[in-house]
Amino acid sequence: MARPVVVFLDVHAPEVRIAIEAECPPTVELRMATSTDPAGRTALVRDAAFFVGGITPIPASLIAAAPGLRLIHKWGIGVDKIDLAAARARGIPVAITAGANAIPVAEFTLLLMLTVLRRLPEANTQIRAGGWHRIRDDTRLQARQLRGRLVAIVGLGAIGRQVAKRLQAFDVEARYFDIRRPTSTEEAALGVRFQELDPLLAAADIVTLHVPYTAATRRMLSRERISQLRPGAIVINTARGEIVDEVALAEALETGALGGAGIDVYGGEPLRPDHPLLRVRAPGLVLTPHIAGSAFDNVGNVARHAFRNIQRVLDGQPLPPADLVSPDADT
Repeated sequence: MARPVVVFLDVHAPEVRIAIEAECPPTVELRMATSTDPAGRTALVRDAAFFVGGITPIPASLIAAAPGLRLIHKWGIGVDKIDLAAARARGIPVAITAGANAIPVAEFTLLLMLTVLRRLPEANTQIRAGGWHRIRDDTRLQARQLRGRLVAIVGLGAIGRQVAKRLQAFDVEARYFDIRRPTSTEEAALGVRFQELDPLLAAADIVTLHVPYTAATRRMLSRERISQLRPGAIVINTARGEIVDEVALAEALETGALGGAGIDVYGGEPLRPDHPLLRVRAPGLVLTPHIAGSAFDNVGNVARHAFRNIQRVLDGQPLPPADLVSPDADT
């Protein structure tokens, strides 16, 4: 009997392919995309029982091309690139790898905070240009400590919690907003205190975003909310670009109203040449190409997570509630 086919839709580097293959159970046949060509990808999935996709969009047309599809699995947690309505119409469950990349993203979040605060890109540029002494005549180029800052964690899911845990080592005050509050015991263990969103944003020195992109979170950090941030505040976004009004953010950085930003995600990827953040010339802006969760030594962990869920479907077992995307979810 032919084994069920699992198709990885993203094109991976050879080393990543090997790491994924090492975790693949013998109960399935693994196929991996080698090209971004839409026609080739459609041909690849025709007899697929399972999709695994990260950055690759999964539209209704691709879902329709696989009549035997049993599960769509996200490599990561954001499902905004998946046509959930098309999956729902076919009765195909959608799953995520909840928590599997939380630690790499949390580490990267703190890296962005420290990079912006300590002005590392400017220091690197200065020394490569032959400079050495610290810049003292422009306050916007002066390094700052993380210690003593009020950090607003917007979204206390798996990633937000890992960020909170790591912030405890930096002697900061951490507050959070989330529509679902943990118990007071969990809050104490994480070292965080709840505050409603608008007063939290107005008080914060650093705002770090960790909410999913849905209709409710689109432009959550709106022009109005950006205007209410403290002078010199820093924005960190490793969630989704659509959560932020990017034009308003770029303007606030250019005028010096904000002290900086660390941005890993954008509304429309890859980043288009005319994106407003690319035109910002003020110091304190760090841009990275959606790599917060891309730690090579975490590939096996995420692959195991996805393959475990695929095996559960094959065995007729339920998926973990934390991984199963609600049929009523929106994007």
